Amino acid sequence: MTKPIRAKISALGTYVPPRLLTNSDLEKMVDTTNEWIMTRVGIRERHIVDKGVATSDLAVEAAKKALAQRGLAPTDLDAIIVGTVTPDMFFPSTACLVQHKLGAKGVWGFDLSAACSAFIYSLQVGAQFIASGSHKRVLVIGADVMSSIIDYADRATCVIFGDGAGAALLEPAEDDSVGLIDYIHEVDGSGGCFLYMPGGGSLNPSTHQTVDQKMHYVHQDGQQVFKVAVRKQTELCQKLLERNGLKGSDIDAFIPHQANLRIISATADRLGLRPESVIVNIDRYGNTTAGTIPLAMATAIEEGKLKKGSLVMLASVGAGFTIGATLLRWAF
Repeated sequence: MTKPIRAKISALGTYVPPRLLTNSDLEKMVDTTNEWIMTRVGIRERHIVDKGVATSDLAVEAAKKALAQRGLAPTDLDAIIVGTVTPDMFFPSTACLVQHKLGAKGVWGFDLSAACSAFIYSLQVGAQFIASGSHKRVLVIGADVMSSIIDYADRATCVIFGDGAGAALLEPAEDDSVGLIDYIHEVDGSGGCFLYMPGGGSLNPSTHQTVDQKMHYVHQDGQQVFKVAVRKQTELCQKLLERNGLKGSDIDAFIPHQANLRIISATADRLGLRPESVIVNIDRYGNTTAGTIPLAMATAIEEGKLKKGSLVMLASVGAGFTIGATLLRWAF
């Protein structure tokens, strides 16, 4: 039996819109304070798109940076996978729009909806195309314009989310010294009622009533999400470590989904991670959903915590619930 080809991340590009929404701004919009936001979720500011800027626009900017880093043209790609929960529209897929805007003629692709786990789910899907030998270059993008589905009169959600995108290029690794090593994914649909957007789908098609009832915004039970996120993120990461004969202290860079600073800290403590290995940038970006992990990868590189050969663990919990953890060796 032929050994699967290991995939590696060979380039990374990120993009956030220039406009900032600070805690000071939110204090003028809703009943909240900078102190409360910093204490509860650890966010100082987030980036928000201007009117008319869509998820595909952020995705394209991130994609261009990743391709430029490798000196490749869009036509050098085999496939584009876009992880997003805020597509430009129901159809065509955002991947189609990204392909066209990039000028990636002859390249196919699709969207993957897994909320905050969309990037690491997409990463593994792309890795399987590499592993099979059918593809040589797969562009994996996590992008969301969360401001498009946030009720800025709801202080429970409007303080959390921001807009952003990240793109990772997957290519075959030369050997097993770098690349994606292992992963665990899980979904638990029983938690769907704790974090969801009820309006706009086939169950509740768009009507004046669904708009009036604010069904096209994010609805969240923060306490339930917090409990599940800490428990399940820790559980899957621990399984992944044990399966590969590792301890938390062996991880050079832990890059979790950036939803809440307390979730990140609780997970890191339970896994016995070294404090310096935990990557945090939620204070600057908020929760950008599918964009958080690639944005945090870029932060890790900037901070000198991500180098060739670094042992990296990614982790996420998102609406659904979707849960995932990935182990890899950084390739550049």
